[in-house]
Amino acid sequence: MSRSDDIVEVLVREFGSLMAAEPAAFRRKFRKMAASAFAFYRGSACLFYADMVGEFAGTRFLNERTSRVWIHGDLHAENFGTYMNSDGILVFNVNDFDEAYVGPFLWDLRRFAASVALIGYGKALSDEMISSLVTVFARAYVDELRAIALGGDDAIGSLTLRTTTGPLHRVLQLARLNTRVELLSRETVIDHYDRRFARGEGVFPAVDRDSVEEAFIRYLETRPPHAKIEHTIKDVVLRKGVGIGSAGLPSYNLLLEGHTQALENDVIIYMKQAQTPAVARHIADERVRSYFQHQGHRTAESQRALQAAADQWLGYTTLGGVGQLVAEVSPYAADLDWSDVNEPDELLSVMRELGRAVARAHSVADDESSHDLVDYSTEEAIVAELDRDERGFITELAEFAHAYGARARSDHQLFVDLFRNGRLPGV
Repeated sequence: MSRSDDIVEVLVREFGSLMAAEPAAFRRKFRKMAASAFAFYRGSACLFYADMVGEFAGTRFLNERTSRVWIHGDLHAENFGTYMNSDGILVFNVNDFDEAYVGPFLWDLRRFAASVALIGYGKALSDEMISSLVTVFARAYVDELRAIALGGDDAIGSLTLRTTTGPLHRVLQLARLNTRVELLSRETVIDHYDRRFARGEGVFPAVDRDSVEEAFIRYLETRPPHAKIEHTIKDVVLRKGVGIGSAGLPSYNLLLEGHTQALENDVIIYMKQAQTPAVARHIADERVRSYFQHQGHRTAESQRALQAAADQWLGYTTLGGVGQLVAEVSPYAADLDWSDVNEPDELLSVMRELGRAVARAHSVADDESSHDLVDYSTEEAIVAELDRDERGFITELAEFAHAYGARARSDHQLFVDLFRNGRLPGV
């Protein structure tokens, strides 16, 4: 079987039913993926994990425990950004937990490292510089894990306005300038002295509003005990997902009355259908599979596991028997713009901070957390493995970044040829 055939087989296995139901949405998704090798890589996690158990399979540094770590599942360089935690502090961390699961810690690091190689290639960085970036990331990851293993969970800090410098500090500063009023002005209009959602492209009336409101009531039971959430729904709209990761998936936005009758305190939350993560197809552990009620529950619990002090709006529900993730459309979300990070010292600084962030995420959800799925110290388990050959681990990660970066660039061209010649069924 050729590599082109492999790509078709994996994409159809992953998206076939959704492609048949929403072909137009997947044409948009695939055209976005065709735009660049990085965009293709972002949208093809399923292909990456097929390779992790295929051509790039390996068990070095993996044992029973290091293969059962709560992982992000789609840890590429653009899945980092800011959020306002439940303590009211702006944090820079991993985001977008749609693909999160419990699996080998190394898969997260490999997916990130290959994304760095793709970004570096796009910036015309030398292979030597790309190796340096991955090396700095890996060393920071190991150093942070070792510090946490020695100091316990009390050693897990956060990347905040007080603890960051350089590009990440600028992102946090920009997020701090955002306001709820600006978000509401973009998404809503004033109608008869109250807010409702603005109608526009991709926004539709919610014809099943009663069902959505019933799902909202169920969601309220899943929020954190300390959360103070208003219950008055002012408006509901349906949005059709057209992004690289959400093609064909329905999502509802709900406009809630804020904590006062002043219109600037209104809150927007979303209720989004959750899907089986790509990595789960390659994890046979029944303890993990049976832990989750449905995919909405998995996504919310994964975010709570990987984020210290996740926001108070995070929860889950079911709609039409299908699991849904519920969270706030936050005005304080801002992503790192990689087009603004080009100088070597800035790139190395960012890699160092991201290494620390990933180590912290991998350390949060273990025996000292409120989650009992991973009931041992993940940082101690990983450090024990890496201590056997830390230099070899770092070298192998850099070598993998180059190898899989080249593979992704080649796959991107094959994908473009498949798509433009009508060889992807249903679209």
